[in-house]
This record gives sequence, C-alpha cells and structure tokens, in this order.
Amino acid sequence: MVTERIAGVRSVALGFWIEVGSRDEEARHAGVSHFIEHLIFKGTKSYSAWDIARIFDRMGGELNAATAKDHTVVHARFLDDHLDEAFAVMADMVARPLMADLDAEREVVLEEVALYEDSPADLIHDYLAETVFWEHPLARSIVGTADTLRTCDLDVVRGYHRKHYVDPAIVVAAAGHVDHARVCDLTMRHFDGHTTGASPSRPDMYRPKRRHDAYFLPKDTEQFHVCLGAPALTRTDKRRWALSVLDSILGGASSSRLFQEVREKRGLVYSVYSYASLYADTGLAAIYFGSRPEGLDEVMGICLEQLAGLADTVSVDEVERAKDQLKGQLVLSMESPGNRMSRLGRSLLMDLEIRTLNQMLARIDRVTHRQIVDLARRFYDPADWSAVCIGPEPSPFRATVGDFAWEEESS
Repeated sequence: MVTERIAGVRSVALGFWIEVGSRDEEARHAGVSHFIEHLIFKGTKSYSAWDIARIFDRMGGELNAATAKDHTVVHARFLDDHLDEAFAVMADMVARPLMADLDAEREVVLEEVALYEDSPADLIHDYLAETVFWEHPLARSIVGTADTLRTCDLDVVRGYHRKHYVDPAIVVAAAGHVDHARVCDLTMRHFDGHTTGASPSRPDMYRPKRRHDAYFLPKDTEQFHVCLGAPALTRTDKRRWALSVLDSILGGASSSRLFQEVREKRGLVYSVYSYASLYADTGLAAIYFGSRPEGLDEVMGICLEQLAGLADTVSVDEVERAKDQLKGQLVLSMESPGNRMSRLGRSLLMDLEIRTLNQMLARIDRVTHRQIVDLARRFYDPADWSAVCIGPEPSPFRATVGDFAWEEESS
C-alpha cells in the first residue's frame, strides 16, 4: 500500500492495482482478464450494479477500470469526504464480485471487440505486437477474440479471479487529500482474510528474436495504417530514461523529427508518432502513421531514413530540448492526483523505485548525448524492425518494404 498527501486539494484518487493482465492468460481463454474487468461492475453481495453506479454518481465521482498486458487497475476520484464509502465499494468489487449477468456482459464485450476490429488506427498496434512478439502471450490482443471469449464460462472466470485477485498481487494506491493511516485501516478492514493466497507467478522471462518482417492485413479503409517496431528495453533497465528522451526526439512531440518532416513540412499525414512500451522482460519501440495511397511510399521512406540516420545525426541541442520537454510534461502531470496515484501504484506493483518529482527530474537531467547515440544504434536500426499495415490492397505497401520478409493475410 502506498499513499501521497497533496496540499491544496479536496479530492482523492484511489486505485487498486492487480498484477494480472493479458500475458497471464491461457491462449484458449484470451481476453478473460479484460472480461473480468467488466464483470466486477455487475455487482457484489453487498452492492448491486445499480448501487455501484448510483453511489459514485451521488458522490460526483468517477469510477473506471483498465486492463493492460501485465496489470489491471480499478480506479476512482472523488471528494475526500467519501473515502470510506468509495473504498468499501471498490474493495468489494475487486475482492468479492458476483460475476453476475455473465452472458449479457459477454455480449457487451463482443461489441467492444467488434468496435476494435473496425478501428484500424487501434487494431494496427496489436498486429505489430503479433509480428514482433510472435506466438508469445505479449503478442495477443488484450480484449481477446469472439472465439476465446465464448470459452470464458462462469467456472473459468471465477477460477481465474481466485488465482490472480489475491492480496500479494494487489496494490492499494491513493493520492490527494488523504491520510496514510486511514487508508491502511481501510485496507486491513476490507481485504484482510478475504483474498489471501500465493502471489501468482509470472511466465518465464522472454527475449524476442530480432525480426525484419512485413505483414499486411486487407481491410476496406480509406487510409493505409502502418506501424513499424522492434524489441526494446525492459521497464527496469536504467536506460529507460534515455529511451524516453530518444522517443521524444524521433516522434513523441510536435517538434519531433517525424512530426516535422512528415506532417509539418510535407503535409503527408494527419497522424504520425512514435512510442515505447516497456514490460518486465522486454519492450517495444514503435512508429505509427496513417496515409493515403499516394503518400505511402514517401512517408515510409522518411520513417526508414530517420531510423537509419538517427544515431549519426542526433544533436546535443535536440537531446537538451527533448529533456526540457519531458521535464515540463512530468511536472504538469504531477499536478494531477490521478497521475500521482498511477505513478505510485505502478511503481510498487512493478518493483520500480518510487522517486520524488525532483529525483525524476534529476534522472532526466543525467541523460547524455552519448547514451542517446548508443541506444539509437542498439534499438533503432531499421534492419531489425518489422512493419505491419492495414489497408484496402497490398501492392502500395509491398512496394515500400524492400528487403522485409513479406507476409499477407487473405481477406
């Protein structure tokens, strides 16, 4: 359990972080973590689904949940006066859900899957993960598929919940106008003795192979949606601070190379950006863009050129600008109780050091130009990157990928 008191606010951001996500699932039950995230809102022995909605609406609060590849979080923000009641409801949802209306809620999740399948700008990131991580659980979609969700009956759902929603795997985090001792008391009152068990073990450590594949999925779209990516650092690697700076330089900001070269100077796309996702045993560095057919070849060429030349052309001035940008973003984000709570919860759940704001700023300051060059050489060589595309027909994309190993899914 971890808390942070923030002067000058009357709200509390509360989160229950559970060490389970889509990477912990059996392939035949893919999507069960996300399915349970939905089902915990359907009521407990003490609170019906209507009660849960009514209580948080009456508070003027916000209650939500999210599932990732390596964790699930149930989180809320509300006025400090409502801490006891909000905690009681959320703890009951996490520890003692009825798993009611399972078939009806499955239909809701299937609609979400269909919505996701119809959103190529979102779906493309799953196809990149499949290509980079291949048949590893990190490659699977968080929401699952229609076929795997139909295998998640009541016994499967309850068994998965009993195995993973246990005290050693749950972190309680709070930030705002909150007292640590009070949160400790609430935690003991609502969790002690109810969800005890052995902390679930993580899968074996994973080291993905370097690949240079191109994968195409046909879909009736106006744009070609493209992702390029490769394995990157783990979330505990000390170089992750430098990776954040490098990502900002490449495509993580409006002054980044990709945004300026592709959108601002040439007007070729509306959306282009880079990102990095870090896990316990590996990571993913990636680029996304959406382009009309006539601009696809030029945009792809710019992306590959930027990757190839990054280590040799990144300047000291670029590094310093990116560091300033990240420090500014960090300070602004830390003015939000929700962001502070999330940083605390994630850090404790994932065995990361909990740093003060000044310590994090100092860590960014220590990033050097040499570190950036070394990372670019190690992780941003286009010969080690794969490319995936969703679009109406393959030939424009295939013409851009040169020496990539080609794969195509039939329509």
